[in-house]
Amino acid sequence: MYKIQNKKVIYKDLHQADYLKTWKLQEKLLEHIISIKLNNKKLSNSKSLLTPNYFLSVSHPHIFTLGKNGNFQNLLITNSKLQEIDAQFIKTNRGGDITYHGPGQIVGYPILDLDNFFNDIHMYMRKLEEVIIKTINHYGIKGERSTGETGVWIDADKPFARKICAIGLKASQWVTMHGFALNLSPNLSYFDYIIPCGIKDKSVTSLEKELERNVDPYEVKKLIKKNFSEIFDFEWI
Repeated sequence: MYKIQNKKVIYKDLHQADYLKTWKLQEKLLEHIISIKLNNKKLSNSKSLLTPNYFLSVSHPHIFTLGKNGNFQNLLITNSKLQEIDAQFIKTNRGGDITYHGPGQIVGYPILDLDNFFNDIHMYMRKLEEVIIKTINHYGIKGERSTGETGVWIDADKPFARKICAIGLKASQWVTMHGFALNLSPNLSYFDYIIPCGIKDKSVTSLEKELERNVDPYEVKKLIKKNFSEIFDFEWI
C-alpha cells in the first residue's frame, strides 16, 4: 500500500547547548516519531498521521564522547586532566568510536524518519558525507571519503590525510539521531587528548586551518541547510 511521505524538515538552531540536554532532546523527538509510527500501524491508511522530521544545529562546550562499541583506551587523559581543560567525557549510544565536540564546531543532528526518504542506512551516511563535501567545496576544499572510515577527509589516500568532519549515528524503527560534527574553527589541540575515531595514523583539521582565514559560521550553516535539502530532496520549515 502506498505511504504518503513527509518531505519537510523542522529546523532548530540551538546555538550553544549542553551535550546531555541536547541528547535528551534528540531522544524525546525520536520517541515521539516512533510513537506515531507504532500508532499508525493500528490505523487504516486513511487515518494514519504523517511523521515529522527534525534537524538540530548546535555547538557544545568541550566534551569527549565514546560510541557504544568504542574503545575507552582511545581516551588518553585522566579525570584530573579533564577537569583541568574544562572538558567532560561520556559514553553514548551512537555508532563510531571516540570524538571531541567543542566551540568552533557546527554539529548537526538530523532526527529523520527514513520511511519518509529511503530505507537504507548506508545511503543515509553517504548522503550526510555528501552534504559536507559540497559545503566545503564551496570554499575550494576537496572533501573525500576514506575507504572503510566514515566521515569527510582531505587528501584521504595520502600520508598526510586529515579528517574535517566526523559522523556517528543511531537508528531505531528507521528513525535517526546523532549526526555530524564539522570542524569550522575549534581548538584542535583537544584532539591530542584522544585517538580520534580510533584512527592512529591520520590527523584532524578544520575549515579555517585549511583556508588560513576566518569563516562566517552563519554562512556555513546556510550552505549546510541548502545542500542538505537538495541532497535529501525536502523542504525546510
